[in-house]
Amino acid sequence: MRAATPAVSVCVPAYQAERFLGATMRSVLAQNFGDFELLVLDNASTDRTEVVAHSFDDYRVRVIRNPRVLPLAENWNLAVHYSRAPLVKLLCADDLLRPDCLRLQHQALIGRHDLSLTACRRDFVDDTGRRLVAGRGLRGLIGRHDRTAVARRIVRDGGNPVGEPGSVLFRREHFEAVGGFDGRLSFPMDLDLWLRMLDHGGFHGMADSLAAFRVRPGSLSGKAGRAEYAEQRSYTRHIGGVRPVDRALSSVNAPASRLRRQGLFLLAGHYARQSG
Repeated sequence: MRAATPAVSVCVPAYQAERFLGATMRSVLAQNFGDFELLVLDNASTDRTEVVAHSFDDYRVRVIRNPRVLPLAENWNLAVHYSRAPLVKLLCADDLLRPDCLRLQHQALIGRHDLSLTACRRDFVDDTGRRLVAGRGLRGLIGRHDRTAVARRIVRDGGNPVGEPGSVLFRREHFEAVGGFDGRLSFPMDLDLWLRMLDHGGFHGMADSLAAFRVRPGSLSGKAGRAEYAEQRSYTRHIGGVRPVDRALSSVNAPASRLRRQGLFLLAGHYARQSG
């Protein structure tokens, strides 16, 4: 029976997601924490996304379809708007959660109103779910940190040390307080949201790898390349509250971070060609 207000909402914005959506939903429904809802927001897909979403006979699943295709940030904000829980996770429609994810992240935030969000490490997997790299992210960010510490680490890293949205569980009231995702940004819009939310509470980094980001050469992330790098560099240059040494390290680390990411997509492409 569906609770009036679940403890956690997992929001899955989906567009042309028929290939991987089923695996994503199964990973959420396999959680060893039961007090959650799974909200799939179909962004007016023309493939079988809606059919896949409706194929799960589970009271925790809700499926909503947009009448027209919305821009990315608007669609993600709408997904959170439709959710009902005080704690929210936004999970891309091809990514995965480990069975302990919601239970451990809920434990990290419940009763800790000084925290705005928690993030876990994540694995990188390919199209088939093969693990490419395990336990990545959150270098220097395990435990509790304030906004300044997180901002410095983002600038120093030159990439995304926090991780993709699926790695994060956040407090809904703080999301609403800052106005959600900023549609003027593309690739750094999740990092931008986390930093704005950290004006309202702290950050907690978890050493456990509880999520998996799917590395696909044909995905939005895989096609990003130079545009992603340029926007990320421009964004980090405008982050305030950091030291000159942080910016100096960024000029060294950012190219290395980009090369590592490119290497992952090349490796995923290699395995895809082998299996094809």
